[in-house]
Amino acid sequence: MRLASSRFVQPALLSLTLAFATGAVLATETAKPAAKTPAPRPAGSVQKANDQAKGLKLATEVVEQINDAQLDVAARVLTGDADCEFNQKVSVLPLEGKPGIFTVTFKKVAYRMTPQETTTGAVRLEDKKAGIVWLQIPVKSMLMNAKIGQRMVDACTHSEQRAAVAASEAAAKAMAVSATAPAGTGLGIAPGSVVTPATTPQAAAPQASTAATPPAAASAASN
Repeated sequence: MRLASSRFVQPALLSLTLAFATGAVLATETAKPAAKTPAPRPAGSVQKANDQAKGLKLATEVVEQINDAQLDVAARVLTGDADCEFNQKVSVLPLEGKPGIFTVTFKKVAYRMTPQETTTGAVRLEDKKAGIVWLQIPVKSMLMNAKIGQRMVDACTHSEQRAAVAASEAAAKAMAVSATAPAGTGLGIAPGSVVTPATTPQAAAPQASTAATPPAAASAASN
């Protein structure tokens, strides 16, 4: 009987031992911490690196796009503050270290512009990315949104343009005064008048003497 009972007890003990060991292994595996993933790089540093790369690419493209013709246009750009309609101002300043490139500021928004060639002789600066155009002609300048075809501000003038306008107005006024000048000035010849030569008095022709002849003289003459 003892042998028979031991035969049944040993397999049971073996099963319990295996079950306990399996449970212990599972508990150990469950308790293990998850593997650490590498910490991501700070978003700020990644963005900064991307911005620097984009800025370098943009600067290279801009430098390559500025040709001699554009530099000639840039030499005619009026810089400084321009007084515009409704007491507004536009600032046009060359970008330091970037020949031919300008910063045009309106309402605290700055646009980076490059000169463009035109067929009319007007000075044109353009920020192609923003679609903003600064157009300069002899008597005024204007800022336009080329994307929507609308003027942002008009009637902007630098001191040079105001001087040109004043000179033009003075010349027009002088021509008007000359055209309406009264007749009788200068040589004294009115326009359209006919000049006739002056007449000189002629000497009187000698006339036969009509004096009466004395009677004695007449008698002597008849003898």
